[in-house]
Amino acid sequence: MTKVFIATKNRKKEVELRRILEPFGFEVLTERDLDQPMPEVEETGTTFEENALLKANCGRQLTGLLTVADDSGICVEALGGAPGIYSARYSGMGDDANNAKLLAELKDVPTEKRTAYYVAAIACVFPDGRSFTVRGECHGRILEEPMGDCGFGYDPLFMTEKGCFGMLTDAQKDEISHRGRALRTFKQELEKYLQE
Repeated sequence: MTKVFIATKNRKKEVELRRILEPFGFEVLTERDLDQPMPEVEETGTTFEENALLKANCGRQLTGLLTVADDSGICVEALGGAPGIYSARYSGMGDDANNAKLLAELKDVPTEKRTAYYVAAIACVFPDGRSFTVRGECHGRILEEPMGDCGFGYDPLFMTEKGCFGMLTDAQKDEISHRGRALRTFKQELEKYLQE
């Protein structure tokens, strides 16, 4: 069984990545399996892919294992793609404050112009330093107020054809989410690399 280290300090993201990776047959390890905490990675990249690679390289250096890291966020078209790579630190005060700030920024924007899409970039770094990245997207729109208490981040504000992320079950969300899509592509790419 291939051991995979998930390089994240975000417990909710860790749970979601583990939930999607384990059925593929990977033995998943996280920061809690280490003797020392993973250092904070400064996200100095200008794209989701660059930031995911920074985190994955940090995890590989720490563990020597095949390492997977994710960088994700929401891009709102009426805001020129913001908050984008700054999604997690948009307000500087966590999910609820981020959601409140986004709603405030969009308060005069009509429903039809509240289009947005979630992005997840997954980086994989092998013990020998080879690496690749994949991307998944999920398109929808931003609601006028939060719905449901499932998911995390901007999920209670994100409406898709299948419903609001804040109200979907884990299985429903994984089927259509940016991270679910990215990880399915990741599995195909990883299989190619492992065959080489």
